[in-house]
Amino acid sequence: MTTVLSQKGQVVLPLAVRAQLRLTPGEDFEVSIEDEDTIVLRRVSRPANRGLVEHLLSCPFPFDIRDREADETAPISL
Repeated sequence: MTTVLSQKGQVVLPLAVRAQLRLTPGEDFEVSIEDEDTIVLRRVSRPANRGLVEHLLSCPFPFDIRDREADETAPISL
């Protein structure tokens, strides 16, 4: 795969790369120079729960999420 450096200094990551790594707009990256011809682009942060909801929803066993019960107890006075 190849890409082009724009006049503004921007590089567009190919769709296949963005899809495989599940990159979304606004993510932060660290840029470093490895040698004369190599630039390394490394994702700095990844949302902690990325994919968690999809993982839980793909559970093969049906489950119900019950409504929470109201707590009628009075708060402790200090």
